[in-house]
Amino acid sequence: MGVNFKDLIPKNPVKLEDLSGKIIAIDAYNAIYQFLSSIRQPDGTPLKDSTGKITSHLSGLFYRTGNLVERGLKPVYILDGESPALKAAEIERRKQIKIQAVAEYEKAAAEGDTVKMRKYAQATTTMKDYMLEDSIKLLELMGLPWVQAPGEG
Repeated sequence: MGVNFKDLIPKNPVKLEDLSGKIIAIDAYNAIYQFLSSIRQPDGTPLKDSTGKITSHLSGLFYRTGNLVERGLKPVYILDGESPALKAAEIERRKQIKIQAVAEYEKAAAEGDTVKMRKYAQATTTMKDYMLEDSIKLLELMGLPWVQAPGEG
């Protein structure tokens, strides 16, 4: 959904080094989904621990956050609260896209097409409750703050 600010806010490139010493807010759900969809094996399988739990999000959070802190930034992760009622149609549209992606993934798997398998696996990404809980625990173990917002940003 989101708001398009491109015409309201001028685009000025910023280097990470320019933000050293600054507190930056990071959309936690956006980051977690990014890691869940992108940190995968060539066939689209996400990283997993020895019990089969997906850990792609933890790897991404750990390394990206470590990089930011190493550069002197002070990240604060923001967790979205309840979605507004106006977003219900968008949520349903996204569910349908995931259902179609699962079908396309299965077709690609049957054909042995790992390029398509990875593409469609990324589109099937969903976040389980344990992933959010594990992400919060990792942030706390790293000594980093997080904020639970009352609604979506």
